[in-house]
Amino acid sequence: MNFQPRGISDQIIQGPGSYASEVEAAAALLKTQPTWNGVGAEAVARMRLQNRFKTGLDIARYTAAQMRADMARYDNDATKYTQSLGCWHGFIAQQKLISVKKHFGTTDRTYLYLSGWMIAALRSEFGPLPDQSMHEKTSVPALIEELYTFLRQADSRELNDTFRAIDAARKAGDKAKEADLIAKVDNFQTHVVPVIADIDAGFGNAEATYLLAKKMIEAGACALQIENQVSDEKQCGHQDGKVTVPHEVFLAKIRACRHAFLELGVEDGIVVTRTDSLGAGLTQQIAVSHKPGDLGDQYNSFLDCEEVDASNIGNGDVVITRNGKLMRPKRLPSNLYQFRPGTGEDRVVLDCITSLQNGADLLWIETERPNVEQIAKMVDRIREVVPNAKLAYNNSPSFNWTLNFRWQVFDEMKAAGKDVSKYNRAELMKAEYDDTELAKQADELIRTFQADSAKRAGIFHHLITLPTYHTAALSTDNLAKEYFGEQGMLGYVKGVQRQEIRQGIACVKHQNMAGSDIGDEHKEYFAGAAALKAGGEHNTMNQFG
Repeated sequence: MNFQPRGISDQIIQGPGSYASEVEAAAALLKTQPTWNGVGAEAVARMRLQNRFKTGLDIARYTAAQMRADMARYDNDATKYTQSLGCWHGFIAQQKLISVKKHFGTTDRTYLYLSGWMIAALRSEFGPLPDQSMHEKTSVPALIEELYTFLRQADSRELNDTFRAIDAARKAGDKAKEADLIAKVDNFQTHVVPVIADIDAGFGNAEATYLLAKKMIEAGACALQIENQVSDEKQCGHQDGKVTVPHEVFLAKIRACRHAFLELGVEDGIVVTRTDSLGAGLTQQIAVSHKPGDLGDQYNSFLDCEEVDASNIGNGDVVITRNGKLMRPKRLPSNLYQFRPGTGEDRVVLDCITSLQNGADLLWIETERPNVEQIAKMVDRIREVVPNAKLAYNNSPSFNWTLNFRWQVFDEMKAAGKDVSKYNRAELMKAEYDDTELAKQADELIRTFQADSAKRAGIFHHLITLPTYHTAALSTDNLAKEYFGEQGMLGYVKGVQRQEIRQGIACVKHQNMAGSDIGDEHKEYFAGAAALKAGGEHNTMNQFG
């Protein structure tokens, strides 16, 4: 296949053809319908080209194939890792992809991440909630649909501007420019990219997981990320109190996701399995085991137990056998069971291998800090069994990146016998250290973290879960400080609008971004010369060129 990533002519789904062929097809159709007066073939072709994806399933099939192709490229070249930013609104997703395309000329290997944390905090009808699966299940597919609505509108807007330029070139009699612009349409790269969508711990049993997975896929999700926590006790991966489930319980939910993909005809759909075992010291259940060494027995082998005999078993005690001995797992007042300390990495490795052997495509290891060698140590063990194992990794805002990497450099300098007397390890976050050699080394490690860990630790996809949550808060704080202070209106003009103009931020023409110009074109398609347009000479957006 002559594969052109995310171009208008890709044949992964049944999509539109070239500009000329679409016009010809529309003209042929209209000739068969003599009563469809006033419908123009070129207008129909343009609208079809602006609406390539008719359903969420079209999007899911298309982006799943894109993601599979990216995974294959990464297997051959670890520098070809992928990235995403978490987006809590369709507009944020749209602006991200417009910016990526503007700055880099392509959206290749750029994804979106849909964070359950941000849905809970920002999109629940209950109001702000912690990341504990308390938000409405339906809010997850609703946000997926919203993200793609805005991305499709970004396609429509950019193509509409190109169509206007084609008309202007024709009016000026510039055939060469017209041809170049039509070629631009034929080679147009869509803003529609893969979404990795957080399904939390499945919001219930395997059937509940399946039903929600279907809704998410129908909305356009090509990749579902599911975690091995207890669904009704789910905690944020960077909080305490996490409780895992036995492997067979989790595997049933992996199969539920796979069945949902296959039922809907998204055969390339991707299941991302997240293990919280590194930070989870508790389990709700003792696994079912039928013989020594089976999966249930391996899970139970990590339980913190004490040896007992029949004479000292108390009322209501739960006991298991291990190596011919009677063992009593330590049970907490919460009725949860405790794992032995220091077993986290071993449990992670077993979780990951088991997931990959039972239908998972990508792994997610939730860690307590960003450390390449810590991740690589576990991945090396996983790859002894599954050589092409690869990860999606959370470059989390829950980590203090500055402090973690300054500590790392400090400890390495000290271990190497270098003089660290001018640094106070406990205070390395202070701005006074920003221009020091230690801070510069730490910043370089942060800068290269994604490339380094993609190469060394098998990380195919790097995501930041909550970046736009933080950027919205930071930019709003800066604007509020200036606007409500002495700067007044200059606080907005200097800090926002002037920067939009000078940096070429398309959203400075907010009427255009909201679809006003697209609407004007439609009015002309529908009403011809009688159309009442909004974009005339008195539209104030003309002040921005």
